[in-house]
Amino acid sequence: MTPSPGSATHSLRRRLLLSVMTAIVLAALFQAVSAYRGALRQADEMFDYHLQQMALSMRARMPQAPSKPAPPPVQEHDDATSADSDIDYLVQIWGADGIQLFRSSRSALPPRAVLGFSDVVQGGTTYRVYSIQTPFQTIQIAQDMSARQSRARALALRAMLPMALIAPLLMLVIWAVIRQSLSPLERTRRQVAARTAEDLSPLADNGLPDEVRPLVQELNLLFDRMHTVLQAQKAFVANAAHELRTPLTALKLQAQALHRAPDEATRDVAIGRLNQGIERSIRMMNQLLALARQEGNEAAPLQTVDLRPLTQAIATEMQGQALARGIDLRAAEGPAAPVRGDAEALRILLRNLLENAIKYTPEGGSVRVDAASEARMTRLVVEDSGPGIPEADRERVFERFYRSPDAMAGTGGSGLGLSIVKAIAMQHGATTALDASPSLGGLRATVNFAAP
Repeated sequence: MTPSPGSATHSLRRRLLLSVMTAIVLAALFQAVSAYRGALRQADEMFDYHLQQMALSMRARMPQAPSKPAPPPVQEHDDATSADSDIDYLVQIWGADGIQLFRSSRSALPPRAVLGFSDVVQGGTTYRVYSIQTPFQTIQIAQDMSARQSRARALALRAMLPMALIAPLLMLVIWAVIRQSLSPLERTRRQVAARTAEDLSPLADNGLPDEVRPLVQELNLLFDRMHTVLQAQKAFVANAAHELRTPLTALKLQAQALHRAPDEATRDVAIGRLNQGIERSIRMMNQLLALARQEGNEAAPLQTVDLRPLTQAIATEMQGQALARGIDLRAAEGPAAPVRGDAEALRILLRNLLENAIKYTPEGGSVRVDAASEARMTRLVVEDSGPGIPEADRERVFERFYRSPDAMAGTGGSGLGLSIVKAIAMQHGATTALDASPSLGGLRATVNFAAP
C-alpha cells in the first residue's frame, strides 16, 4: 500500500544517516574550534617563550662589567630572525647609564622599557615586547603582533586539518556501515514484495539482526495462522457447496412434483414437502452464517455473564419445539454460574446444544440443562435420553458437516450445530466434551469455562 500524498513518510536509513552525520559534523566543528583556539593559545605561549629565551641568551653573551666613561657608538644590526618561525625580532640594549648600546636597524621601539612582557603600540603597529634588566644592561626584544598572529593562525589551521580530513572519511564509513546493517531489511522487503497472495511460506530469518529477527518471526507466525485459516475457509466453502447441492436439488424435485400434481390433495402434500425443504435450507444457511461469523469474528469485549438465568431463558424459548415432540425439557435451579464471555455468542452455543438434544431425543424423552460454578471452572451441561453418539464418533461430530450414521438415519441435520458450539467455546477459552449421560442414559455435552 502506497502512502497518501499528504502522509509523512519515515525512512529509518535516512533518519539514521541524518542523525549520525549531524552528530559527526557538530563534533567535528566543536573539535575544530577547540583545536583552533588551543593552537592559537599554544602559539602565543610559544612565541612568548621564544622572546624570553632570546633575551636570556643575549644577556648571557653580554659582558658583565660596568660601562666605560666614554660612551661606545651605537651598534646597528640587521633584525634577528627566528629560524623556526620566520618572524623578525627587534632588539634594543641600553647600558646602566641609559646609553643605547645596540639596536636593530629598523627598530621603532620607544626609548623606554617595561620589565617583563608588555604590548606596545608604536607608529600604528602593535608589538609584543619582553624586557630584562641586569646590573649593567637593559635588554628589550620585540615582535610585530600582526606577524605573530598570522603565523599563529597558520599553525591553528594546520591543527584543524586532520579533523577536516577525518570527518568526511568517517561519514563515508558510517554510511557504508548503516547501509550494510540495513541490507537484511531490504532483502526481507524484496522477499515479501515478490510473493503472491497464496504464498504464505515462512520468511528466512538467518542473518537478521537481533532487533529485526523477532519481527520476522512474528510475521512467520502470522503467515502460519493465515495459512491455517485459509485452508479452513477453502474446506468450508467446498463442504458448504457440497452440502447445499443436496437440499437445492431436493427443492427442485419438490417444485417439479408440485407442478405435476394431478389433484388438490397431491398438491397439498407437495407444498408441505417443499416448505419443509425450504425450512431445512434456511436453517442450514443460518447455521453456515453463524459458523462463518464465529470463526471469523475478532475477540469481542468480554463481560461477566451468569449462565444460570441464560439457561432458563433459552429453555423457555425452546419449550414449544420440545412440547411438539412430547419431550420434557427442564433447566435446573441453583446458585449463580458466572463466566467471562459474550452473552450473544453464549446464547447461540446453548441454543445449538438444546436443538441437537431435542432433535435426537425420541418422542416422550427428556432433556436437562444445568450450569454450576466450581472452584476453578464453571460447567455447562446439556444431557438427553436419546441414543447418544458412539465413542468412536464423539470427536468427529465437531467437524463441519460430519454426521454419525445413527444421526443421519434418524434426522436430517446439517452437521453444523456442534461445529458452532466448538467455535464459540474456543473463542471463550473453554473446552467441550461428549460422553454418556449417567442419569438419562443418552448423550451428555459438557462445556468447561474458566472461573472469572
